[in-house]
Amino acid sequence: MCCCHSSWVVAKLCWHHLHSGCFAEIDVRCFAPPYSHKVVSAAKVCGAAAESPSVKRLHLLVADKDFSFKAGQWVDFFIPGVSVVGGFSICSSPRLLKQERMIELAVKYANHPPALWIHNQCTLDSEVAVRVGGEFFFDPQPADASRNLVLIAGGVGINPLLSILRHAADLHRDRANKGSGYEVGTIKLFYSAKNTSELLFKQNILDLVNEFPEKIACSLHVTKQTTQISAELQPYITEGRITEKEIRDHISKETLFYICGPPPMTDFFSKQLENSHVPKEHICFEKWW
Repeated sequence: MCCCHSSWVVAKLCWHHLHSGCFAEIDVRCFAPPYSHKVVSAAKVCGAAAESPSVKRLHLLVADKDFSFKAGQWVDFFIPGVSVVGGFSICSSPRLLKQERMIELAVKYANHPPALWIHNQCTLDSEVAVRVGGEFFFDPQPADASRNLVLIAGGVGINPLLSILRHAADLHRDRANKGSGYEVGTIKLFYSAKNTSELLFKQNILDLVNEFPEKIACSLHVTKQTTQISAELQPYITEGRITEKEIRDHISKETLFYICGPPPMTDFFSKQLENSHVPKEHICFEKWW
């Protein structure tokens, strides 16, 4: 599955505050792409924190109970008073939404108006609206054949892959607790960033590796590290880019590959996998502009 999406569209927004003052209603007058979920839900910022020096993490409480997503998908992000619509990948698992009506985003600082608003103006209780889109996802059904996963992330491209990783962990827990349900195979995450401070969600990732040592493994790469790497991270860190050989060693007929990162990286690995005779339907990627 190859899939690309534009990160934003222009829309006219009409906001009307509800009597409760907790959420806002929204009338979005734009053409929804055919792959976009139709539900546009009001949402409220209920948590915000710095995930790295350049990335801000948001927790959003979603109002509409019909709002749902699949692990790996993104949201159109509507902001009152901002005519440009953001496009941000969800990094939480579908279970968090099901249990707590929350989704999590991690947004890198940029001059793009929605990103600027998130970094400079967004506060707790800020009201926005969201709509799901994208055909990049992992959503196995209980009777589907077991698959191994190789996740290849660059920079903030970890977001949709973390959602997939978290969803796979939830599936592992379900099977362990119930003795039934979809059986995920092994999962290997390759994740590259400039330095360890820009490796997003590294503690969350290591927690999953430690919880499922026989199922989940990670290889964290840094390309411009100038400071000493902590003892906790050292066993997982490789200095230098992710290599073609590392990925090729994980090729099998049972393996699905998910890639998200800067376009040159995505193009390189998807092409190398095709050259290694991996079926196109086993190569899924998200590309940005």
